[in-house]
Amino acid sequence: MWALLPLFVVAQEKDLVKPNWQNLDLQRDGVFGISTEKAYEQLLKGKSSTPLVVAVIDGGVDNKHEDLKDVMWNNTREIPGNNIDDDKNGYTDDTFGWNFLGSPKGNVRFDNLELVRLIRIYQDKYASVLNTTPLGKEERKEFALYKRLVTEQMDKMQMARIGYENYSIVKKNLDSIESRIGRKNLSVKDIESYSAKNDVESKVLKIIRSELKKTPDYSKVKEDIVEALTYYYNELNYHLNLDFDPRDSIGDNYSDSKERFYGNADAMGPDADHGTHVAGIIAANRKNKIGVKGVADNVKIMSVRTVPDGDERDKDVANAIRYAVDNGARVINMSFGKSFSWDKAIVDSAVKYAETKDVLLVHAAGNDGKNTDRANNFPNRFYGDSTNANFWNAGNRMSDDMPVMGRPMPGLMGGMGRGNVPPKPAVDSAKFARPQSSNWIEVGASSWKDDDNLVADFSNYGKKTVDVFAPGVKINSTMPGSKYKEQEGTSMASPVVAGLAALIRSYYPNLTAVQVKDIIMRSVSKVEHKVKVKDNGESKKVNFSEVCISGGVINAYNALQMASQMNQSLSSKGM
Repeated sequence: MWALLPLFVVAQEKDLVKPNWQNLDLQRDGVFGISTEKAYEQLLKGKSSTPLVVAVIDGGVDNKHEDLKDVMWNNTREIPGNNIDDDKNGYTDDTFGWNFLGSPKGNVRFDNLELVRLIRIYQDKYASVLNTTPLGKEERKEFALYKRLVTEQMDKMQMARIGYENYSIVKKNLDSIESRIGRKNLSVKDIESYSAKNDVESKVLKIIRSELKKTPDYSKVKEDIVEALTYYYNELNYHLNLDFDPRDSIGDNYSDSKERFYGNADAMGPDADHGTHVAGIIAANRKNKIGVKGVADNVKIMSVRTVPDGDERDKDVANAIRYAVDNGARVINMSFGKSFSWDKAIVDSAVKYAETKDVLLVHAAGNDGKNTDRANNFPNRFYGDSTNANFWNAGNRMSDDMPVMGRPMPGLMGGMGRGNVPPKPAVDSAKFARPQSSNWIEVGASSWKDDDNLVADFSNYGKKTVDVFAPGVKINSTMPGSKYKEQEGTSMASPVVAGLAALIRSYYPNLTAVQVKDIIMRSVSKVEHKVKVKDNGESKKVNFSEVCISGGVINAYNALQMASQMNQSLSSKGM
């Protein structure tokens, strides 16, 4: 599922952040950006670059957006709309990319979480099995996983019901208050002068007052309430619903993981908010003097629609990676993730394929505020079979704290307690001993202040599993319909890194994917002070070297200097 945070219950900074902050410089501008503008001004002026294709594996990209239309990849070998596979690549009319979530009949928008799909796979075999039933070693492992899946699905359903009920009450009462006051866009003064008619209204007003102190724009607060209500509705009706399965409408043989050719050419799809935002962070037109500025100035965005409103499917992810590689992408951004994987092997094979073709994969670390040295987040760089990967730490609850997107609104109807905190999962040393890809960068999200809140409170982290951090809080970028919006999440941090990787590869095309990764890792702005992270539901301060391998936030200026030096060194050696 997209690594995005739409709910207003996420803690928000009161401060106004500078526009384009992710590309600014800490010393010069006072915000912990990646020094992109400084690099353009001092290192790249007058230098030429080679166009480079970046694939955005996501929920679709608006190719007509005013800030993206000139940077979209165009498959010139294909004649659009003639219903013929002109370039013989197996995908008919793939002008701007491909959609693995569709068919000639239309598109899939919603899907389940992977845990629900896994329950459906295992339930016929294990639904009536008891703890005392004789089982083989592998069956016993699958049965333990099945029980864990069912428990988690039930817990999530309960949380979703409470969330939906709570937000429904808030919206209903807020609509009523607006009606009594006689206007839709309420001010703080309106809220403070209004006399509550009952206890529920009083609690709703208290919540709204609190949110208005963080975000003075009432329309934004109301929009977040509607988004939260929609989120919980989708959780109940699609993501967690065992009776909902949209796959038949695509028409593929889902059990055949190696099947390649299905889908349609609608690379935008019915819900391109997330993918459009990601694409703008990477490559929004820097020269048109409108909108926002992407990190990279000479790239083309290829849209590969793979991520529904729900969890992406492994088969689709594998095919998306292969499609992007085969059609010329040199960098692939993947701002999605999930806690379980049905067919990790097929994704691993696609990652290995990208590695052989010198393609760099950039992936968002996730928004659960967890240490991914201990908690699963798929896909990842570690190769291994799905059953063992899912079973890892199966004796402990996967969600040692409720995901940020799933928190009930605090203060409403008494809120909801966390209950007993489960024991901290142990680090699985066997995981890190497994073979892993060399062309993979895992990205956590950072904020703009160089203080102990530098790690975004929602961001996953990991001393052995997250490579670098990049700006991911209040990132303004493109939205469908030539609109713009601030979003936050590791979904926003990953394309900042993908943009930097593309920038390096476009100016220094002789550098390999592994070399570019090495440059990005070694050129970070090291963070010498401690930062706050969540650990088993509680906040603690740790050294930045404990939250990622590189110990820092990416820096475009440093990276381009290092790339230039490496390029010169290789050239002098005739390489």
